[in-house]
Amino acid sequence: MADFVKASHVFVANPAKTVDEALEFFSKKMVELGYADDEKAVLDAFKARESEGTTGMSDGFAIPHAKSDAIKQDTVLVAKFAGDIEWESMDKKPIKVAIAICTPASEGGATHLQLLSDVAIMLTKESFRSDLLGSDDPEKIAKVVNGCFE
Repeated sequence: MADFVKASHVFVANPAKTVDEALEFFSKKMVELGYADDEKAVLDAFKARESEGTTGMSDGFAIPHAKSDAIKQDTVLVAKFAGDIEWESMDKKPIKVAIAICTPASEGGATHLQLLSDVAIMLTKESFRSDLLGSDDPEKIAKVVNGCFE
């Protein structure tokens, strides 16, 4: 999975200003990139998950995630925001980077949980967080995030 996240999956200086705008952006990109066939269904899946509890972590990161029949294959997208997003987070600090995990509902959840676990573990590492926060190069960001899945 060394090239699971491509540079085309990374969006720097993303203009989203709210959680809803960020989730709408990810849903739209899933369809544009050909990984989903129903933007509203993907957005509904993101929002349903968010309503169960925040996906805002700490240190400026969020891991929104969605499982839906509209999603055709496992996909990870990354948005580095142009400004801070007020997103309910564990440390009450704004979000600077979101790593979105999207999986087909038909997979039953095992892959979804593995991807989520891999990203959450990497977010505990200072070097991972600083590499993401310190770069605006989509190729480098993709490489750093791909390190979660090796």
